[in-house]
Amino acid sequence: MRRTPALIAGGGPAGSVAALLLAQGGAQPLVLERSRRSQDALCGGFLSWRTLESLASVGIDPARLGGHVVRRVVLFTARGRAESSLPAPAIGLSRLRLDALLLDAARNAGAGVERGVTIRSAESTTLHTGDGADVTGETLFLATGKHDLRGAMRDAVVGDDPAMGVRVRLAPHPSLTRLVGDAIELHAFAGGYGGLVLQEDGSANLCMALRRSRLKAAGDLPALLRVLGDELPALGERLAHMGATPAIDAIANVPYGWRAAGTVPGVYRLGDQAGVIPSLAGEGMGIAIASAIRAARQWQAQGPAGAPVFQQALRGRLHRPIAIAGLLRTLAEHPATHPLLLVGGRIAPLVAMAARWTRIDSVSRRSSRPA
Repeated sequence: MRRTPALIAGGGPAGSVAALLLAQGGAQPLVLERSRRSQDALCGGFLSWRTLESLASVGIDPARLGGHVVRRVVLFTARGRAESSLPAPAIGLSRLRLDALLLDAARNAGAGVERGVTIRSAESTTLHTGDGADVTGETLFLATGKHDLRGAMRDAVVGDDPAMGVRVRLAPHPSLTRLVGDAIELHAFAGGYGGLVLQEDGSANLCMALRRSRLKAAGDLPALLRVLGDELPALGERLAHMGATPAIDAIANVPYGWRAAGTVPGVYRLGDQAGVIPSLAGEGMGIAIASAIRAARQWQAQGPAGAPVFQQALRGRLHRPIAIAGLLRTLAEHPATHPLLLVGGRIAPLVAMAARWTRIDSVSRRSSRPA
């Protein structure tokens, strides 16, 4: 059995940033990542201004990320369109680029990175890999994203009509660039919503959260996209750039609103393994990166014993962002409540303020400062 002081399951943003900070602090973390090379993951694609601040705090210069600058949020419903300025510029950036940059930074700082490793299950701070090997750490940082790991499953209840995540990449085109511009778009429809933003290469990332019943009624994902394009002409106009045989990624039973109630000494849960914010808030990457920074600082101060303290504090910090995003999700997926999102042709104050209220910091801030 191999042993390491800090073992990290997952090489996405949360795992990479944790590895980067631990390596910078003199530890020798080991990252196990299932993919052999960086891929364009299902979730992500939008980095808020607060997330960019978090990255800058660990030495990742936002100016070198090369993302598409986003300054506005535009909301579409069947009743109309409205927009509002973001509190500060954000960027659209593919997970392909972000994950590669962060994992390279961790490796360059001295972290061990092993790719192409399938983790079969976890047992306390030990990981059992697909080739029959066991790797154990004094501390385990669980950063597997929305994918659960046997032996460390989230205790989430998804209900009778659970949410699923769907991602479609739209090909670069001048007309798509003109349509979307410097906005992140939110498209609300019965049973779900979608967020769309341009990426660094001019393509667009469309991520949707929708109820399984919508897929069941449509029959399959391509048919569902056609139905949604008919319901929302603005969305249909963008889906015209999807291509005849689109690559559609999906994940079932996403436990939006879940927060980890606690953990055991030696196990730090990061990102979606700590809390799953409804994706219309655009703060999934923010939570991944901020939780990694907080966990690394806690570990440097208290080691494995600090995990329960970290987890409880993070659960409290996630309460407001996840609760507000959950309320907006409920309003978005019920057309009868869409008038509460659009008031007099403008985005409702609650929606506009949610752009601030759903952010999370990498360090504690005074309560008088906006979140």
